[in-house]
Amino acid sequence: MRRLMKGLAVGVCTGLSGALLALSPLGAGFERNVGLAWLFRARGPITPPAEMVVVGINARTGADIGLPSLPIQWPRTIHARLIEELVRRNASVIAFDMHFSEPKSAEQDRAFATAITESGRVVLLEKLIGRRQLITGGGGKQSAIWTESTEPPLASLAAGSKGIGSFPLPKLGASVYEFWTFKASAGDAPTLPAVALQLHAAATHPHWLESLVRTGTITVRDPPPAAGADGDAGALRELMRSLRSTLAADGATGARGPQQDDLLEPGLPPVLRALVELYRGPNVRYLNFYGPPGTITTIPYQAVINASGDVPDLSGKVVFVGYSDLYDAGQPDRFYTVFTSDDGVDLSGVEIAATSFANLLTNRALKPLNALPTAAMLTAFGLIMGALVYLLPALWGVPLALALAASYALAAQHGFTTRELWLPFATPLLAQTPVALFAGLLGQYLLERRRGKRVSEAISYYLPENIARDLAKNTLDPASVNKVVFSTCLATDMAGFSSIAEKLPPGELASFLNEYFDSLSRPLREHKVDVTEFRADGIMCAWTSPAPLLAARRSAVLAALGAAAAITEFKQRNPVLVSPLRIGLEVGWVYVGHAGGGGHFVYSIVGDCANTASRVESLNKHLGSQILASQSTVEALDEILVRPLGRFQLAGKSEPVAVVEIVALKERATAGDLQRCERFAQALAHFQAADWAMAHTLFDGILDGHPEDGPTRFYRARCLRYLDASSTAPEDPGLILMTEK
Repeated sequence: MRRLMKGLAVGVCTGLSGALLALSPLGAGFERNVGLAWLFRARGPITPPAEMVVVGINARTGADIGLPSLPIQWPRTIHARLIEELVRRNASVIAFDMHFSEPKSAEQDRAFATAITESGRVVLLEKLIGRRQLITGGGGKQSAIWTESTEPPLASLAAGSKGIGSFPLPKLGASVYEFWTFKASAGDAPTLPAVALQLHAAATHPHWLESLVRTGTITVRDPPPAAGADGDAGALRELMRSLRSTLAADGATGARGPQQDDLLEPGLPPVLRALVELYRGPNVRYLNFYGPPGTITTIPYQAVINASGDVPDLSGKVVFVGYSDLYDAGQPDRFYTVFTSDDGVDLSGVEIAATSFANLLTNRALKPLNALPTAAMLTAFGLIMGALVYLLPALWGVPLALALAASYALAAQHGFTTRELWLPFATPLLAQTPVALFAGLLGQYLLERRRGKRVSEAISYYLPENIARDLAKNTLDPASVNKVVFSTCLATDMAGFSSIAEKLPPGELASFLNEYFDSLSRPLREHKVDVTEFRADGIMCAWTSPAPLLAARRSAVLAALGAAAAITEFKQRNPVLVSPLRIGLEVGWVYVGHAGGGGHFVYSIVGDCANTASRVESLNKHLGSQILASQSTVEALDEILVRPLGRFQLAGKSEPVAVVEIVALKERATAGDLQRCERFAQALAHFQAADWAMAHTLFDGILDGHPEDGPTRFYRARCLRYLDASSTAPEDPGLILMTEK
């Protein structure tokens, strides 16, 4: 039951995290930039409806018609000629995605205005200007508000037009994904594609419009029977605003108004069905791109002006006129989309206007899910995915989860291609699926690891952690842990343990020892000790390697300094411990592995190196020092301040050992430490030269400033002994013979 609950928890977390991501701004951008791009690319270009074409001004247009390259320098009579030619070819609507706001030659403007008026089918562009405006409130505090204003076309041109609309495109980052049908900030003014659709349908819907008035669905007084056929652009805008406010209760969400069931009676022409969806649908719609630049039929401006034979039949088609160069990445009016070509050619603004019109005409704009269905779908997907991977064995769970993801991808792609349904794509496949696989497999791994860890933890109380782990995994032969390695051995001893044992009851003594060893072991672990062996009130440990390594010796010396500091701090909490920690270090070859018999073994360090480290540690008792090491232990450790103490033949040893005291890290040593080491070296040199009197004087001088310095007291006592006439001087003054441990 616990496993089932954990599996469901993994699934719920995967589902909710995906839902929250998809509903966040970050997730929305992820779906647009990755998911939607993938859906478009997988679908590929599709054939646009034939009812519209683009007449594009490109880089060669000016030269081909004998005019300057910049259209702003052209006489407007050329646009009048274009309108006349398009009327001759029986175009349904002529929509200019060009802004004519400044007057030019009066004669040319009159010719252009006349062509507009006589055509009875021209839609002009109204520029929408948005800006941040500072306002000053109470207390002089300033804030910014967003304001929008319109810049209409030249009045003489607008008077003869059949429609006026803006075409602002919402940009998200550098890309375009959406278009407006009605601009709420401009009083629900219809945009260029919406106006073009209304005019394109004008000749086919007088009876539908009359029925709307007759049934009271709309209340426009004396609406033009052909939606502007006998009126001007102002009358058309008034009609469209009225239809919009009546047929859609909420233009932002697409909530539908009353009597909508009567608006799509059987037999209604498709273009009128498109009008119904225009008015009762949302203000903002997602663009359903048809393909890369040029997918929508694009005719060069000059081909129409020159009456070229390459111009296709334009009868009954909506013509969008604007800048559109299919080969020049530097065209002035361009927008980055998923179909931007590899050579940087973007879709032009006029082609996006034509795409928007086509989406409205065929009701094939993309249809994303609302927030609630999106959250429900992703939660269910994540729940199933996470539970599958967690609860089933990986051999079954992973293939099933991948099959589910693949099935969802195919279904989402099919819905996008056939019904323009935009389901979440990137979030379930690129976020939730990897998370479910990772979380599910991690859960299974942790379950197995927890079982092994319990075994490993039990073994690790008695063996090094890495060996305990390998034993728990059944990958290690117990006999294979026995090996001979080069080692830096560190031995410790608790001075005065016998007195402490006499004072404390057994239970308290055990607690005291456990806390003591915990404090002592912490710096050893921090410096990655390889083997630790507890021996009564002391520790023998080793840093091992196949060959001598400077890094191992450095780690051991730093661990010794850390251990001394840790026990100093421990003594403050436990006043029963009076004496300092004693430490000895040596380097050499040792055996590490199982030792024992009779069916009971311990993991131990065996060898002369370990024995010498123990003897060096015991030397602290005689010298009154804390951390001693052989000279070979500290060679090349330039960052450590050491004090050479001479050569000692330790008890039970046949070979002398050069011993040094580890004082501190040089960066932390005091001036007194440095001076004491320097003066001690001078005194020791006289001692080793059998100059007992001078050595005694120099050692006395050190004790004046450092009366508790143990090594100095040790050598001063030796000087006094050798100065006594009754004593025998040693044969080798530089070698100290130790007869006691």
